[in-house]
Amino acid sequence: MNPVYHQAKFINSAPDLRSAPEDKGLEIAFAGRSNAGKSSAINTLTSQKSLARISKTPGRTQLLNFFAIDEHKRFVDLPGYGYAKVPVQVKKKWHVMIESYLTGRKALCGIVLVMDVRHPMMEFDKQMVDWCRHAKIPLHILLTKSDKLNYGAAKNTLLSVQKELANSEIQVSVQLFSALKKVGIDEIHALLDQWFNPDPTNEQDS
Repeated sequence: MNPVYHQAKFINSAPDLRSAPEDKGLEIAFAGRSNAGKSSAINTLTSQKSLARISKTPGRTQLLNFFAIDEHKRFVDLPGYGYAKVPVQVKKKWHVMIESYLTGRKALCGIVLVMDVRHPMMEFDKQMVDWCRHAKIPLHILLTKSDKLNYGAAKNTLLSVQKELANSEIQVSVQLFSALKKVGIDEIHALLDQWFNPDPTNEQDS
């Protein structure tokens, strides 16, 4: 477990990129359907109980939420998407906000896409995969709430998602995660370390 993420601090909530922190350094964004456990995942990764607010009403988060890891690195909590009770106009607004962030943010170095392991690769998830492909952004899929399934069923879902994305022409990795049981923390911390500290020799080799 990397303690550097435990120092995360809230910066601000932005309705659009004009209100976002200066576009420099590196950012890793967390995306996912509004009931996929995104806030719980962020809190678990930072070992903080309420860094990302967990709303009892899914779909409440309608802003881009920025968190500082250090002076040059940030997490971004993108608006949750897909909650049925949210008005269509609000959904359209979220869609525009997320797309503008993904295509217009130079600091963005990777996306963590949070999915409920019981309901993976739904419409919004596939759309996010397509966005990452077009923008050539590395993608890591966090299959959350893995404690809700027995290990065999969870592993089968993991393998199924990996197989579905095998020929997607995108840099993607997939893992199981449980905020409740603290499963998968070291694995995603290792990946975040790679994204935040890119090896310049890899660029020369490619």
